[in-house]
Amino acid sequence: MIPIRDTTPSKTYPVVNTALLIICVAVYLCELANFQTLDRLIFLYGLVPARFTVPDISVHFSFFQQAISFFSFMFLHGGFWHILGNMWFLYIFGDNVEDRLGHIRYLVFYVLCGWVSGLTHFAFNWYSQMPTIGASGAIAGVMGAYFILYPRSRVLTLIPILFIPYFIEIPAAFFLGIWFLFQFLSAAFTDAHTSGIAWWAHIGGFVFGIVFLKLFEKIPEFGLTRALRNTTKRKKTPRLQVLKLSGVADEYDLYGGLAVTSREAAMGTRKLINIQSGSQKRLFSVTVPPGVKEGTTLRLGGLGKKSDEKHRGDVYLKVRIRH
Repeated sequence: MIPIRDTTPSKTYPVVNTALLIICVAVYLCELANFQTLDRLIFLYGLVPARFTVPDISVHFSFFQQAISFFSFMFLHGGFWHILGNMWFLYIFGDNVEDRLGHIRYLVFYVLCGWVSGLTHFAFNWYSQMPTIGASGAIAGVMGAYFILYPRSRVLTLIPILFIPYFIEIPAAFFLGIWFLFQFLSAAFTDAHTSGIAWWAHIGGFVFGIVFLKLFEKIPEFGLTRALRNTTKRKKTPRLQVLKLSGVADEYDLYGGLAVTSREAAMGTRKLINIQSGSQKRLFSVTVPPGVKEGTTLRLGGLGKKSDEKHRGDVYLKVRIRH
């Protein structure tokens, strides 16, 4: 299952999540530029349990080098597909968690999840000399928080069947639950030394992401957090919106709602809408004229149910203004 996007838009720009994406990509490009010494770099800045538990190895590292590895390992990646997969999951799920926690709390939350995921891997691989790198443990924490915060959200997922791409919207709770189950089964029945994947880091990150979320929600937002939230508030709703329409059984017209911001309502905008009616899904472009008010109804002629071979009903979209 390959997630494409979720259906829950964030109300603020994910400045921290975007910064984390940029930092990880920048570090990966630095890795590529130093490919001749890459193994040494990864062993130095990756998390290697044996560096702490085997005296003959630990003696070669300073206190600073040992301490920094618990932070630096989550910004290193072992290849193109490794970083692409991690950054894609972070892009999909991170913005919503940042939106709920606020920028500062989200940054602390992310780092703590990554750190605890490293400790979890350490606990289950006490004498391993294989470096553990990657943001997947921290991202697993983000996914654990999303699992609790947005269980009713849906994830547009690509499922390739015999080389044919099949897209389906899956409830977030189900998608993330399946993901966690796969991590647990892999950890239980796969040797981490042969697979090269830190399954227990994923599990630890996910579980502690839920725990940290509950703790962070009890911490009140301070003035700086509220100021940043107001500064980064989105001025536009998502360009692509998925609409589920409803109608009366004996009528051919369909009804739904279209979300815009107050600025978009005043200035006008264009949206792509994916209309879902029963098993049918259709993509259309909609023009929202300037000056629309809350509750204004837009009529899309001929996009409703079929009445006969040549005629269709209409679609009526009621404008909802987000402030």
